[in-house]
Amino acid sequence: MKKPIVKTDELDAQYQSIFGDVSSIIDEARQTAARSVNAVMTAAYWMIGQHIVEFEQSGEERAEYGAALIKRLAEDLTQRFGRGFGAVNLSQMKRFYLLWPSERILQTPSEKLGDAENMPATSAESSLTSIASRFPLPWSAYVRLLSVKNINAREFYETEALRGGWSVRQLDRQINSQFYERTALSKNKAAMLTKGQKAQSEDRVLSEEEIKDPFVLEFLDLKDEYSESDLEDALIKHLETFLMELGGDFCFLGRQKRLRVGDEWYRVDLLFYHRRLRCLVVIDLKLGKFTHADAGQMNLYLNYAREHWTHEDENPPVGLILCSQKDEAVARYSLEGLSNKVMAAEYRTTLPDEELLAAEIDRTRQVINLRATIKAGTSTIHADLAVEHPK
Repeated sequence: MKKPIVKTDELDAQYQSIFGDVSSIIDEARQTAARSVNAVMTAAYWMIGQHIVEFEQSGEERAEYGAALIKRLAEDLTQRFGRGFGAVNLSQMKRFYLLWPSERILQTPSEKLGDAENMPATSAESSLTSIASRFPLPWSAYVRLLSVKNINAREFYETEALRGGWSVRQLDRQINSQFYERTALSKNKAAMLTKGQKAQSEDRVLSEEEIKDPFVLEFLDLKDEYSESDLEDALIKHLETFLMELGGDFCFLGRQKRLRVGDEWYRVDLLFYHRRLRCLVVIDLKLGKFTHADAGQMNLYLNYAREHWTHEDENPPVGLILCSQKDEAVARYSLEGLSNKVMAAEYRTTLPDEELLAAEIDRTRQVINLRATIKAGTSTIHADLAVEHPK
C-alpha cells in the first residue's frame, strides 16, 4: 500500500505550527524562570536590608557604625560573591526594607507577632521563599519605585503596576509622565486609570531581556557580554583586534563593560588602556549617524571612568566614538576633562588618526556585509537544490 503523498506546503505549515508551539513553551519557561529568580532576589535584598537596619538600631554605638558597616560589608561581600553588593546597592537594600517594612508585607497573625527574624521554626530557605511570595514585582520595578519620594504616589504606582501587570518599562513611562499627579487632577479618574492600563509597543519586555536584566545577571554573578546585532558584534571584535595590531601601546581590558549611573545601566563597547598616555580609552560604537546625544553619552562614560576606573597616577580617560552608517563611517575623539591643551595635543598625536579609524570601520562593514550576502545566497542555493532534488 502506497503512503499518501504530503505536499511541501502542508509539511511547511505543520512545521511552522510545531515551531510556534515550541517557541511559546521556551518563551514562557524563560519568563517563569526570570520571575522566580527576581522574586527570590528581591526577598534576599529585603532580608539584607532588614539585617542592616536592625544592626544599626541596636544601640547608639552601632548606629554610628552604620556608614562604616555598609562600606565594610560591600568590600567583603564583593570579594566573596562578586558584583551586585557595592555600597550603593547595600544602601538601596536598606532603604527598600525601610519603605517596605515587616508589618507591611507580612500578613498572617503568626508573622505579625514576630517578623522575618522570629518566624516559627523555619529554615532560611523556607523564610526566603515565604518572603519572596510577598514581592510580585521584579526587583528593577522596586528600584524604580524607590526613586518616587511621595509615599502616596509610590503606593499608587505599585498598586497600578500590580493591577495592570505593568512591565518595568511601562512603570518607568508612567512615573516619568507623572501619571499619579495627572490622575489626581483629573475629573474623570476612572477613565484615566483605564487609559493608563493600556500598554504601548515600547513597553514590552522580551523573555531574552528579562533573563539578561543586569540586576539578575549581577545577582547570579553571571557574565553579560552580548551585542544587539551580529553586525555590531562583528565590528567590535574586529576593532578589538585592529587596535591591538596598531602597536604595543593598546592593552585590552574588556568588551561590553557595564556601568551603572543611578538606576540606569549602560555598556561600554570596548575598554583599553594606553601605556604611553597612561590613560583609559573608552570606545563606543554606534550603528548610525553621529549625533550630539552620542557625545553627551560619551561624556557621561568619561566622567564615570574618571571617578571609578582611573587610578591616582593615571591621566584622564579619552573617549572614541565610532559611527558606522550605510554610506559613511565617522570617528570622533572626546577629550573633555583634560587639564590643558598640551595634553590634548599629545593625545591627538599619539592616538590613531580619526580618518584611519573611519576608513577601517567602513572597510570592515563592507566585508561583513559581503560575507553575509554570500552566506545568505549559499543558503538559498542549497534550499533550492533540496527542493529540486529531494532525497
